[in-house]
Amino acid sequence: MDFPEGLKYTEDHEWVLVENDIATIGITDFAQDQLGDVVFVELPEVGDTVEVGKTFGVVESVKAVSDVYAPVSGEVVEVNEELPDEPEALNNSPYEAGWMAKIKLTDTAALDGLMDVVAYQEFVAKD
Repeated sequence: MDFPEGLKYTEDHEWVLVENDIATIGITDFAQDQLGDVVFVELPEVGDTVEVGKTFGVVESVKAVSDVYAPVSGEVVEVNEELPDEPEALNNSPYEAGWMAKIKLTDTAALDGLMDVVAYQEFVAKD
């Protein structure tokens, strides 16, 4: 299982990469492994406003349908346009080709509540 350093993680198994005031978000390797083969992805629209803890997307696999929750608040400035046509990218490359959305942060306070790689590894070890 892959746990890249330099990312922040949520208890709902999303990852966040912050560069300046833009947060790139996706689901973790652990999440995609639990879901199985991803067959459908629903993404937000560019220009949408997202709030911490609120649903901003959906991932459907052969096993389940799961909501994806926003780990930060802000405006969607970019979505991974290829993901709806290639949902398997979430399985094959959750941290690179499988990113879901880029959010322009309106408040960085939510970042303080996210886990670093060590805390996330300990968290998933309990599952």
